Amino acid sequence: MIRTTTANMAIVFPIFSPLNPGRRRRLGLKVVRFDQMEGETGLREGCGLVVDERVSWVRLQTFPALLVPETFAVILPIISGPMVKVSHVVFTTGVPSRASYMERVWTDGGRISVIGSDPRTTPIGPSTTEELKCRTAQEMQSEFLPFVIEQQIAGYIHNQFANHLRKFQHVFTFPEDNLFSSHANGGGGGYVTLHQSLKSPEDRTRAVADVIMCLGEGVIPGIRNELYPVTSSYGMPVFFSLERAAAPYFGIKAYGIHMNGYVDKDGEKFLWIGKRSEVKPTFPGMLDHLAAGGLPHGITCKENLVKECQEEAGIPRSISNGAVAVGAVSYVDIDGYRYKRDVLFCYDLKLPANFMPTNEDGEVESFKLIPVTDVANIIRRTEFFKPNCCLVIIDFLFRKGYISPDDHGYLQLLQSLRSGDCS
Repeated sequence: MIRTTTANMAIVFPIFSPLNPGRRRRLGLKVVRFDQMEGETGLREGCGLVVDERVSWVRLQTFPALLVPETFAVILPIISGPMVKVSHVVFTTGVPSRASYMERVWTDGGRISVIGSDPRTTPIGPSTTEELKCRTAQEMQSEFLPFVIEQQIAGYIHNQFANHLRKFQHVFTFPEDNLFSSHANGGGGGYVTLHQSLKSPEDRTRAVADVIMCLGEGVIPGIRNELYPVTSSYGMPVFFSLERAAAPYFGIKAYGIHMNGYVDKDGEKFLWIGKRSEVKPTFPGMLDHLAAGGLPHGITCKENLVKECQEEAGIPRSISNGAVAVGAVSYVDIDGYRYKRDVLFCYDLKLPANFMPTNEDGEVESFKLIPVTDVANIIRRTEFFKPNCCLVIIDFLFRKGYISPDDHGYLQLLQSLRSGDCS
């Protein structure tokens, strides 16, 4: 039985351990060889894998300590190709608690960042491009039905999640024709739409909210009582408003703002990086931007940015008003019933050298001012950052000249920053 893991952890087990082929495909199974180990001769829970100089934390299946070299299967999505070489194993110090693991995010991140310290001479490389694809799992799109409103595709709903919605026939209907089926379900028939009696955005919002309340935390965890607009694209009329936690279950386009807060000091650029609170329902303890957040219904990007700056970093409006809009990144991420189609509006804010951020909403544990070159290497070598932050920071690296056309994988990496529907 394969145990579940937290984000950014892998599972390693002997290759002779049985695994259903369907689960093998779904989990992204890769086969690796351990050719070198540091310290201990046995593999234990809590070690780290170094693959192409990138560190990933692993959780090992329970089995007797084995000597290397030995062949194992590893569920590690950042690795591409059927066979890879793990250069060595580090951190073989026993079984860590989650708290001790997260304590290492700051300390090991700082240590790792200075190895081959300049990304301009040590390019980000293809492994980061794999990260930035956000595990799109294109083949899994066949499991989703289009969610259609007013003859436009507003989202994608997993077949199994749709079964929950079939209980609410006064809210959802399920036509069988193929009109909207070419993208999401391989040309198969059917889609999901709202009952024809729900004509106004207000009626739709209330009806769908009642469904979500009935389904409850057991089906849609992390209810936030925050509404996202459901629309065909940014700036278009809103079909209705949807609970934020339910957005990926309906596969709607979601928007957010991310801000690079940077400082120029002694001819070098630094980024303020936050470490997320351990009690955050998503990505607890991971590294994050100085200020970022989803874009709720009824607020502009700039208003939302000013709000997040104040709440997350204590940045007053007199400073945050100086933030400059610099573009957007987009991605698709399919995970079980969840189909995320996100667009992040990017901002840069040059901060005074003496500015010190202070969190006001309890969602950030601490902040550090880190050289941009070190931030780049933490992204390249680890999975300590919340994944979508990597997109925005790498966009910053492109714009500030830290990545050049002569670097390997330049165009591929550039394309990956907008791999989703950026509309």
